[in-house]
Amino acid sequence: MTVLNIAMIGSDELAKAIAKATDQRDVHTYVNKESGADGARILSIIRAAKMPEKIRPFFNSLCAARAGLIEINAIDAAFGEALVGFASAGIEKGIFVINPSEGDWVDESKVREFLNQAGLSKWMQCEFDGVSLRSAFYELMEEISSELESSKEDPLVVTIDQHFNVKGIGLVAIGYVQSGSVSVHDEICIMPSNQSGTVKSLQVMDDDVTCAVAGDRVGIALRNTKEEYLSGSSMIVHPAVEDKNKGISNPICVDIHTKSSVSLTKSPFQKRDIAVGDIVHASVDLQFVVGRVESIDSQLVINWESPLLIRKSKPPAVLLAQLDSKPRIIGHAILNRLN
Repeated sequence: MTVLNIAMIGSDELAKAIAKATDQRDVHTYVNKESGADGARILSIIRAAKMPEKIRPFFNSLCAARAGLIEINAIDAAFGEALVGFASAGIEKGIFVINPSEGDWVDESKVREFLNQAGLSKWMQCEFDGVSLRSAFYELMEEISSELESSKEDPLVVTIDQHFNVKGIGLVAIGYVQSGSVSVHDEICIMPSNQSGTVKSLQVMDDDVTCAVAGDRVGIALRNTKEEYLSGSSMIVHPAVEDKNKGISNPICVDIHTKSSVSLTKSPFQKRDIAVGDIVHASVDLQFVVGRVESIDSQLVINWESPLLIRKSKPPAVLLAQLDSKPRIIGHAILNRLN
């Protein structure tokens, strides 16, 4: 089963034209499942319904996505900020739908100009038609199929956004498999608490499965662990393996940052400069962590209010934002751990 997660800015009507609504929280999710030559293939739309009022759900959708979808009603500040978000998150593949409000008009050439300026020149235009959009996204899935498959071979990272106790089952953690795979009976490690546990059972799309892979939204029933080890931005990874006799040394696949040197690439639309003492927010792998700028030289140095987990292998873009800035998204960054 192959899943394409799509971050969306747009209306409920457009999302429902493509896929069936499944969940209505800070992000609304919609799923379309079809049978392909190599098994089931799934489009999973993650829509930040309260954007631009609330930006964190948009960041969360970008963390899980490999493609984007934007419905354009007007060329305004909200449109520009959405483009900055998609570009900063490295969402190079996507679709835009021009759908102006009744009596209004949107200049397609201006839309293209802004997309190119943002670094989204590969995005394609489609009409407001569910069948055409589904077809276009499945074609896009084929284009990046090797990338989607290779991510299943990377070290396990499951980003958790919900956890609770279920009667008769026990502790359940829900999130996205960002990379790698997890199987029933696997030993796991919960970060940043660095506590262990065992996978009791797995659910994907309400079906019991024996294995979940990159792209899946998964429910993991855990045993031999405690609820207090989990938070709203925990990660589940495989534990470190050290076997000197066999010459095996596989450390934990994430670094814990409390202070980072930051190489920042600013958005072309961001005119504000960061100053020493500024408060910033970092978004990566469903985390949303507050930091303060300690110094500025060739790179920024930022102290984090709480631990920030960064993958050691193929780390995704870290989005930096200042919530009192316009646009709020500063750009994307590469972080190196200082302590």
